[in-house]
Amino acid sequence: MTAPAGKAHRLKACATGAVGLKACATSGVTLIELLIAISLLSLLSVGMLMALRVGLNALEKANSKLMANRRAVSTQRILESQIAGLIPVGADCPANLPGGRPIRVLFFEGQPQSMRFVSAYSLEEAARGYPRILEFQVIPGEQDRGVRLIVNETLYSGPLSAGASCLGLFPDPVQGGGIAPRFRPVEPGPHSFVLADRLAFCRFFYKEKLPPLLPESWLPEWRRSRWPEAVRVEMAPLEPDPSRVPLATLTVPIYVNKRLDVRYTDSSN
Repeated sequence: MTAPAGKAHRLKACATGAVGLKACATSGVTLIELLIAISLLSLLSVGMLMALRVGLNALEKANSKLMANRRAVSTQRILESQIAGLIPVGADCPANLPGGRPIRVLFFEGQPQSMRFVSAYSLEEAARGYPRILEFQVIPGEQDRGVRLIVNETLYSGPLSAGASCLGLFPDPVQGGGIAPRFRPVEPGPHSFVLADRLAFCRFFYKEKLPPLLPESWLPEWRRSRWPEAVRVEMAPLEPDPSRVPLATLTVPIYVNKRLDVRYTDSSN
């Protein structure tokens, strides 16, 4: 007799009472054993779900910290490349007299909370594209919590495009009665790019070139008729976190010695 036939014969014998109760009881699973098995399976499933949840939360936190560190490093690298790529150009500022010809001045605006110049490095094309007019501005942060640093990029096509933001030449008491260009305020717009956000403060300083024996001089506002020797950007995060890379102070030298009042020619011709 085969196994299925033997099992069917035993079940029939248990149903008719041909065999004893002890023989019939050993052929099934009790309710208590079934409940214990279901409980163990439920506890095992809950433990596996908790382990997966803890692992996913740890992965999300590690990923957010990694992205924040990359963003901080990228911000400093972009700022350094933009300032170091400064191009010494002039701007045709309109004359204050009616019908007067535009006057070419050095195109560089340096304020404590804003900065404007032409650079060979841009966010759209990096160092491979056309020169851009960069306009930096520190504005209030979201819900007036801290500040953020934004930049506007405009294609530079010549002194006229640089002079489009110039309001004219006005007397400057800092230069001993001389005149200095005055530019329009930098305004945020839909095309403004946020370089750094959630900052406690952000300000610019400009290094003046002095003889070697004199100490360094950093000015909060640049009104000289020459280029600064370096630019320092002081930043600090609004909520410091020791586990993340902070936005620290950045000092970028400017290797420019060109003068607008000197005409340069090729000596080989």
